[in-house]
Amino acid sequence: MYVVLTTKPGEFRTEITQGLKPVESYDYVFYGRKRASFTIAELDEAIKIRIVEDEEPHSVNDVPSKLFEKFDTLDEARAELETLTHYGTMDIKLRKV
Repeated sequence: MYVVLTTKPGEFRTEITQGLKPVESYDYVFYGRKRASFTIAELDEAIKIRIVEDEEPHSVNDVPSKLFEKFDTLDEARAELETLTHYGTMDIKLRKV
């Protein structure tokens, strides 16, 4: 099963921890400026996914994976990422890294 993890520079980052295996990562570029990074990660069991705020005091949130949308296949996760990151004719790019 797969989940889509998000990192927004200057706001928060999602850390790859035990139980998560990164498969693909993408930069989300909005009108020429990188606004976020997305990672599709494989998840084998229920875990807590760590989200750390970039601002002091760097709050840490361990969020149960059951709260994340899960996808049975990598293609389903990719399709969801495309849906989340494109809107009409706006200058938006999803660049694989």
